[in-house]
Amino acid sequence: MKKSLLIVSHALELGGAERSLIGLLDALDPTIWDVDLFLLRQEGELMDAIPSHVNLLPQVPAYTVLARPMKNTLREGHALLTAARLAGKIAAGRYAKKHGHTESAVGLEYSHKFTCPFMPAIQQDKEYDLAVSFLTPHYFVARKVHAKRKIAWIHTDYSRVQVNIPSETAMWGAYDYIASISEAVTKSFLQVFPRLKDKIVLIENILPERLVKEQAEAFSIESEMPAKGIQILSIGRFCHQKNFDNVPDICSKLVHKGLNIHWYLIGFGPDKKLIEQKIAEAHMENRVILLGKKDNPYPYIKACDLYVQPSRYEGKAVTVREAQMLGKPVVITNYATSSSQLEDGVDGLIVPIDNTGCAEGITALLRKPEIMTRLADNCKRRDYTNSAEVEKLYKLMEK
Repeated sequence: MKKSLLIVSHALELGGAERSLIGLLDALDPTIWDVDLFLLRQEGELMDAIPSHVNLLPQVPAYTVLARPMKNTLREGHALLTAARLAGKIAAGRYAKKHGHTESAVGLEYSHKFTCPFMPAIQQDKEYDLAVSFLTPHYFVARKVHAKRKIAWIHTDYSRVQVNIPSETAMWGAYDYIASISEAVTKSFLQVFPRLKDKIVLIENILPERLVKEQAEAFSIESEMPAKGIQILSIGRFCHQKNFDNVPDICSKLVHKGLNIHWYLIGFGPDKKLIEQKIAEAHMENRVILLGKKDNPYPYIKACDLYVQPSRYEGKAVTVREAQMLGKPVVITNYATSSSQLEDGVDGLIVPIDNTGCAEGITALLRKPEIMTRLADNCKRRDYTNSAEVEKLYKLMEK
């Protein structure tokens, strides 16, 4: 008899966690699982990538309140939820101020925590064999879903996230298991939440190779990335974590070393104006090019000479794996979890995170094309899908 599985996530925008969710859905065997997917918002570039064997549950208007302007949700009649969300925002602001947070994640947690009591149940009349909360905060699956077993997923490096530790300990503690995407992510998580050690299981990101390789051939990007000089590409949200604000200075150092570089950035986010300011300050207007948000980034990865992830911190960057899938040499900075991302000198290169060290590492690589070729060839020989990881879900059901 097939097992029933519910997966809950926020939406299907073009983020790394969302792409790994598509990979997980792809890997689930429909002869073993009846899979329901519930999205808080049915929107995003990856909606069309949901596999045909997955049942997308109807959108529930109450859950869309979390991501829209409060004046709009109030006007639509969601008075109680809007008031709860506002109360959470005020409480989070006070907590962050009291504890000196500069990069606080408490606001996101409280938006779910404070609204959860007033949200409707998800599939109230059904009990699932297994329910997965794929993105934090994890209140809704814990409190609004009936299931025999529940799993919450970790996708980030918690050593760099400012949280309300007692509050989140209780949130995570409501689950039977906590799925971590790498040993390094587990280590950073347990430094913050040591009491949760016995709940951790390692389930690495499962990536949709079919989707990546098909979409890489979808169209030509020559007009946006003309074949001149060395083309470097980075993809991610324009935010502090991704460190794109330092790309103009790193690029300037590469140019001053005599390299004919064009560095393209795909993404969007709150740091766009800061990045543009840094481009102007470094006089890199013709060298660092913002391509904006792309529904399909894979033709751009296919076209680049080198993929660089210059992040300040990561869980496990999905874009790095996708670049490796497409046989590209990859450079990442030595953020805390970098050693779990690639094998340094084999299928990628880890360079210092400071601008000078990063530029020197990239320069040394670009001046040795034979190493570039070797890294790319090693990537082409490896399987980065991790599709066998889905077997761990089956084993959890057998415990």
